[in-house]
Amino acid sequence: MKLVIADTGPINYLLLIGSIDILPALFQTVILPPAVRNELGHPDSPDMVRNWIAAPPPWLEVHHTRGPNAVAGLGAGETEAITLAVELDADLVLMDDRRGVRAARDKGIEVTGTLGILVLAGKHGILNLAEAFDRLKRTSFRYPPNVMDQFLDSSLDKETERP
Repeated sequence: MKLVIADTGPINYLLLIGSIDILPALFQTVILPPAVRNELGHPDSPDMVRNWIAAPPPWLEVHHTRGPNAVAGLGAGETEAITLAVELDADLVLMDDRRGVRAARDKGIEVTGTLGILVLAGKHGILNLAEAFDRLKRTSFRYPPNVMDQFLDSSLDKETERP
């Protein structure tokens, strides 16, 4: 079982597109630091997100960091997620923020974001990647326009390679 720490972005967008249940299917347990829980419950968060974090599912755990922050110059969620990943020797951090991703990778932590999670779920047959991307495009998720198309083309190529 992988030890997975999540930042706000992937949880938020998976909720908004109705695909949050892929997380326990892929990872069994996901850990949030308190700052991420607080960001998800912030009054400016969508109602769906606030309601979900107010009564989180059993596969979601909140863990406090023990020591000083492992990074500086990032938002509270990214900072605590990376700090917790270092403290717990996490296998993976779920994060979309580019600066946060760079900081985590600089510490030797494997990182994937919302798109990577969806691609992984598509490879495991847990969801239809094209439909998930279509729903994601209707949110405020920011991405280079050709990235989703490249992921879709790549996944279709792999499907046609199967015997």
